[in-house]
Amino acid sequence: MPPLVEYEYHSRFNDDYTLPTRRIVRILSENSRTSLTKIAEQLGVSRRTVQNRLRSIEKALEIRYTLELDENKLGVPTPHIVVMEFAKKPDYNHVSNLLKKSYIPQLAFTLKGKNQICVYAIAASPTHYARWNSTMGILLSKYGVNIFSSDITHKQLGFVQLRNELIDRLEIEPNTKNLIKLLNENSRASIQQLSKGLGKHFNTVTYTFNKLVGSGYIKRFTLTMGRQADMVPARFLIKYMVKEHRERDSAKARLAIKADDKDSIVNRYIFNSSLVGAWDHFGLGVFDSYKTGYEHCVGYYKQTMGRHIVRMDFDTIEKVLIGRLPLRSIDTRAAYNVLNWTEDLEGI
Repeated sequence: MPPLVEYEYHSRFNDDYTLPTRRIVRILSENSRTSLTKIAEQLGVSRRTVQNRLRSIEKALEIRYTLELDENKLGVPTPHIVVMEFAKKPDYNHVSNLLKKSYIPQLAFTLKGKNQICVYAIAASPTHYARWNSTMGILLSKYGVNIFSSDITHKQLGFVQLRNELIDRLEIEPNTKNLIKLLNENSRASIQQLSKGLGKHFNTVTYTFNKLVGSGYIKRFTLTMGRQADMVPARFLIKYMVKEHRERDSAKARLAIKADDKDSIVNRYIFNSSLVGAWDHFGLGVFDSYKTGYEHCVGYYKQTMGRHIVRMDFDTIEKVLIGRLPLRSIDTRAAYNVLNWTEDLEGI
């Protein structure tokens, strides 16, 4: 088995000074409702230190507190990865405005050096998705667009924040839905703040909140970021031609994904999933440089999965048009949902 690559780290998010800050982010990424007092106790520092550190990183990365929602529980189990390739450079403001008219795109971003937009799309029904996909093709035809769509069939790692416009479309009890929407905008909001936002009595909101937590709709109270200061966000797509020993080689490749440092913000994967369609694999990562990311993704994957790979695209995210990238600093080994590749069709 090839050794894990040793990387040169240049980001300030890897130096000793930011270690306490990164540990704060780790705690809030796991549970964004953790109080400052509790964080201070866990880290053995003062509450003021936690408050100052948190304010600094909130400003640097434009952190927001949100929800990781269970798409299966919500009744939207099949997200789509949509790659829009343009024959000529489009007017990205025009494209962005078109995307924003629909509730279906949850995350959309451009890629450096490419006339391309990547979209994480979820619809309330297959019919809505089919109509949206076809309509976008028609509306963007003047740019010579080709749309390549893939279904996310298994999510190994990560989440994308769902827009409230999608949540509005879901068949959820109204009080629960309204509470989800408020927490989706600020998952650190106190019961008193939620009470005010909903116009409901404190005890009623407390009851609804506890019921919501037990419902399974929420997988995690967590974080997103609006800026990627001193880091390089990247997307990678893979098309496979399956050969023998696929599972053995996949197991080796997973070592790189699970090898991130406990307290890291950069040089880690923030999303990883299997696809069916135009592509077979989709991932997002944040790195301290393009070189590090390329070695981490392309270099190691080629070592471990090279004979199965038909095509692999690794690109830097240039601009987020819709949504926000997750700020992911969790226990990757514990969170990673392994899909084993087998030759057994029994039960399928």
